[in-house]
Amino acid sequence: MSALPLQGIKILDLTRVLAGPLSAQMLGDLGAEVIKIERPGGGDDARAFGPPYLADPDGRANNNNSFYLCANRNKKSVTVNIATPEGQDIVRELAKSCDVMMENYKVGDLKRYRLDYESIKAINPGIVYCSVTGFGQTGPYAPRAGYDAILQAMGGLMSVTGHLDGEPGEGPMKVGPSIVDYMTGMNSSIGILAALYHRKANGGAGQHVDVCLFDTVIASLSHYAQIFLVNGQTPPRRGTWGNGGMPAGVFRCTDGELMLVVGNDGQFARTCAVLGQPELATDARFVRNNDRVVHSKEIMAIFAGLFLKQPVGYWLDELAKAGVPSGPINDFAQVFADPHVQSRGMQVKVNHPFEHDLSLIRNAITFSGTPVKDYRAPPLLGADTGDVLATIGYGEAKREALKQRNVI
Repeated sequence: MSALPLQGIKILDLTRVLAGPLSAQMLGDLGAEVIKIERPGGGDDARAFGPPYLADPDGRANNNNSFYLCANRNKKSVTVNIATPEGQDIVRELAKSCDVMMENYKVGDLKRYRLDYESIKAINPGIVYCSVTGFGQTGPYAPRAGYDAILQAMGGLMSVTGHLDGEPGEGPMKVGPSIVDYMTGMNSSIGILAALYHRKANGGAGQHVDVCLFDTVIASLSHYAQIFLVNGQTPPRRGTWGNGGMPAGVFRCTDGELMLVVGNDGQFARTCAVLGQPELATDARFVRNNDRVVHSKEIMAIFAGLFLKQPVGYWLDELAKAGVPSGPINDFAQVFADPHVQSRGMQVKVNHPFEHDLSLIRNAITFSGTPVKDYRAPPLLGADTGDVLATIGYGEAKREALKQRNVI
């Protein structure tokens, strides 16, 4: 099998919680060696974010919960107390041989430890140093801490998410998963990879990559935000309605619901035929998509009545035959039981010390020449401390002395 795309790249990961760890995990999946620095005793903050936890074989409480497991595979865990001078020395020594250093501390925090970009650059000029924060390295909000839900609110995402005005439960709504963290992790990975390419192609110089949740969520609003920039108006919340082709939304059937998106006029005509009302396609209110957007409440109400006549499975089959995009509204059990999801291998098994066949979600990128097949379980806290520190000259006696002083 061919080498993985990032084989030979070494990453020092000081990130915690979700956005930064997800980015480092993506890079680890692609073959980079990722050394995760965690606090002795407690570890990554995510380890304390609550159940469910894996069951310890000996029945002891542990810190291997789902939040931590989702973002930390393909890494080595090294415990170092960076608040101590000796711990700072360890991190700097590790950084000398790394291609990338990642951190998500509040702006300025690492400068007091001489672990900021300028300090690391002084000992490794080629380092790609990625800072992941809530609000970025500059600007009036730079000193603030920030979590996903706060940035969903401040960045505008919640203002356009939720039930339609006038419906029960109307008002701003948070997206369920920590989607801004995930997107920020992707942007961090893109920034790191671009900086590594620049270093290789342009003389070996490293640089500081500044990625934040606030910038990410605003950029992710794409056409929604562009509407405001064009006409000065914030788009309304649409609930489950689509925001391009119309009609689009959730429709109730006799035994459940389905999601339909009619993307163009041809699909609309075929959908009308499936629903037994082909004449709707020639109704002056609905002939073109722009017309249907203007008369969206009317066409959505008509479709709602028609879909109530048959079960979900019937409509999905008929719409598929007609080439109209639609799908069931699956819960997670249905997602992972879906034959297409199974054929794509989205659930992978790893050998964890607590569970031989621990299920994880695979990396979403598929390569023809360098496939990602090696998934190693998220490490137990400090599992690799001895092995990693031995590579930079810390013998067993020295490690034991540092352990006694709670440095590692």
